[in-house]
Amino acid sequence: QVQLVESGGGLVQTGGSLTLSCAASGTIFRGNTMGWYRQAPGKQRELVARITSGGITVYADSVAGRFAISRDNAKNMVFLQMNSLKPEDTAVYYCNRVPFYTLGSWGQGTQVTVSS
Repeated sequence: QVQLVESGGGLVQTGGSLTLSCAASGTIFRGNTMGWYRQAPGKQRELVARITSGGITVYADSVAGRFAISRDNAKNMVFLQMNSLKPEDTAVYYCNRVPFYTLGSWGQGTQVTVSS
């Protein structure tokens, strides 16, 4: 079964922190590069961070130095530690394989709202 379940979003003030979690089915997770994507209102979904199965990480310029992606290969989980949050980080955050598994594989996402 293909499944992605994101959690940990919420409302924070500018400069605050949040940690997002993603539980993935083995089909999507095992041995694959995983990423966190986000979609702000009126904008296309964008990839903000990715991590290989061996732990190599890459970040979008907009979040580099503020966000940290990690994974637990034993539990099929991916995490995103977000620090120094800005209003422009407001979006629904999703996890998925990189490239994403299928159009139908997206979870519901978790809303992150940063107030100014």
